[in-house]
Amino acid sequence: MAVRIHPQWENILQDTFETASFQNLMDFIKMAYETSQCFPPAQLIFNAFDLCPPEKTKVVILGQDPYHGPGQAHGLCFSVPQGIPHPPSLINIFKELENDLQIPYPTHGDLSPWSKQGVLLLNACLTVQAHKAGNHQGRGWEKFTDQVIQILSEQFEGLVFLLWGNYAQQKLKIIDDQKHAVLTSGHPSPLSANRGYWFGNGHFSKANNYLILKGKEAVDWNL
Repeated sequence: MAVRIHPQWENILQDTFETASFQNLMDFIKMAYETSQCFPPAQLIFNAFDLCPPEKTKVVILGQDPYHGPGQAHGLCFSVPQGIPHPPSLINIFKELENDLQIPYPTHGDLSPWSKQGVLLLNACLTVQAHKAGNHQGRGWEKFTDQVIQILSEQFEGLVFLLWGNYAQQKLKIIDDQKHAVLTSGHPSPLSANRGYWFGNGHFSKANNYLILKGKEAVDWNL
């Protein structure tokens, strides 16, 4: 299965793409898409990378898996295409955005405008089988996306990593918090948010404050 990805990413990930483990992953993904319904559509598997090249990346938001319902996943963590109802975690993200920056609740859940400003919306696993959450975990995606995080941490400075929930916070060990801002909180899922671990984290304003401190342009979180 050929990888079509932004040329900047292709350049810095070339060694990774040539490894046996990544080739095995691509063989698995090719077979999975040929024999079962998988998300996101094949042409959008690397959508997060295509919309947000490494040289433009300012903020990294880490998710776990793509949505596994029809029409939801389009290659950006937490995001859904326009016209698709907002999943519970996305609803809570928008509520916190409203609390933090007084941004009105958006009419759609497509976060690609964030990506185009330098917000890498990265899932740990980039694919999933329909209606089977986590079905493609342990096949090699995690190794690949960990390498992406490490490359960003090592080769760039002044990024903001938003780690929401225990799963994302496992990536703390591969991020240099001396070079970057690392913000942690509970996950925006209802289970975590309703226990008081999400609302009030102020991550959107904190991210912007850090970017400005580093001489970078703040993210316009409006959609």
